[in-house]
Amino acid sequence: MTIKLALLKSGEDIISDVSEMAVGEGEDLRVVGYYLTKPCVVKLIKPTMDADDNLGIDVSLYPWMPLTAEEKIPIPSDWLVTMVEPNANLKEMYIKDVIDYGKDNQSFSVDEQSDSDQSD
Repeated sequence: MTIKLALLKSGEDIISDVSEMAVGEGEDLRVVGYYLTKPCVVKLIKPTMDADDNLGIDVSLYPWMPLTAEEKIPIPSDWLVTMVEPNANLKEMYIKDVIDYGKDNQSFSVDEQSDSDQSD
C-alpha cells in the first residue's frame, strides 16, 4: 500500500492509496497516470488550540467522486500538480477511517433489526 497526498489541478487535496498507470516496456516505460484507490478529499476545518496552547488543525475526509461504484479511479498524470507523503496523523486517520473501516465490525443483518423499525 502506497498512501500519498496529492494536489490536483482543481486545487483539491486528495489522500489515497496510489499506484502508477504505465505504458511501454523497459526503457520505453513511462507513467501516464495514476490509479487512486479509495480516494478522499482532505478538507481543513479550522485551527485549534490544545490545553498547552499548541496549534493544531482539524481535518475531515470526504469521498472523492462519491457517486461512483468503482473503488479504483484513474487520473491522467497531467492533472497532478504534486504528490507527497502525508503527515503521520493524517495517514493514520485515513487508514483507520477509510481503509480499515468496517473490517472489525460485524455486519448488521435484517434479522437483527428491532421491532420498532418495522411498521404494522
